[in-house]
Amino acid sequence: MADAAPKLRLATWNVNSIRTRLPRVVDWLSRADVDVLAMQETKCSDGQFPTLPLFELGYEVAHVGFNQWNGVAIASRVGLEDVQIGFEGQPTWSSKPDVAATAEARALGATCAGIRVWSLYVPNGRALGDPHYTYKLEWLAALRDTASGWLRDDPAAQIALVGDWNIAPTDEDVWSPEFYAGATHVSAPERRAFNDIVDAQFADVVRPFAPGPGVYTYWDYTQLRFPKRQGMRIDFILASPALAGRVTDAQIIRDERKGKAPSDHAPVFVDIRRE
Repeated sequence: MADAAPKLRLATWNVNSIRTRLPRVVDWLSRADVDVLAMQETKCSDGQFPTLPLFELGYEVAHVGFNQWNGVAIASRVGLEDVQIGFEGQPTWSSKPDVAATAEARALGATCAGIRVWSLYVPNGRALGDPHYTYKLEWLAALRDTASGWLRDDPAAQIALVGDWNIAPTDEDVWSPEFYAGATHVSAPERRAFNDIVDAQFADVVRPFAPGPGVYTYWDYTQLRFPKRQGMRIDFILASPALAGRVTDAQIIRDERKGKAPSDHAPVFVDIRRE
C-alpha cells in the first residue's frame, strides 16, 4: 500500500530558458503535485521572468537573473521566506580582463515550509585548464565551507542543496567514461569537490531510490543522445542529516525530456515526510 502520510514534494529542474520552456513547466506542475520547484538556467532578467502563470497555479516565486545567461529561481506553494541571493563567500567571475568580476546568478536560497532550499547552478568549467574550471572548483569549495558552517551553527538544520551540479560523481553516471575522458564534469578534482560536500553531511537522497547505472538527468540535444540513452546524471538533491531522514521517495522524471521543445534536463524530485 502506498504511503498515505502527508508529504512535501521538492523538485529541481534545469529548464534551459524559462520563457522557452514555460508551457512545459506549467503543464508538469499542474500534473506533478510539486510543492517547491527549484529552477536553474532560467536565462532571463528578473523583469523578464514569467511570474504570473506560476502565480495562477498557486506558487510564489523568487528569481535572480541579470541577463540571458544563468539564472535561478524557486517557486513554492508552501511559503517563501528569507530569500537570499547568493551564499556567503560565493566567488565572483568575469570573462573579460577589463570587466570587474561579480557574483553570477547561480545561487538562490529561501525557506519553504521550514526547509532551507538552495537552487544552485554550478559553473560548467568549460575545459580542463580553462579559468572557468578553476572558478568552478573555487565555487564548490566556497559552497562546502559555507554549508558546513550552517550545520555547525545548527546541526538540526533542514537544508536542501538542489540543482544542476555539472558533475557526474561516478563512472556509472555517464553513458561512456571513455567518451568523457579528459573532459570536465568527470575529472578527479570535480568529483572530489562534489564528494567534499557529501562528506560535509549533505547526502544524495535521490540515488537510493533511483540507482544506476544508466539512470541519467541530462542528455545533449545533439547526436540523438536521448533516444540512444546516452546521458549523464548531473542534477542532484543533497540534504542535511535532519532533512535526509525525512525523505520517503525520489524520482527522475525521464519522460519530461521527451516531446516538443523539451529542456535537455529532466526534473528530479523527492518526497519529504511532513513534520
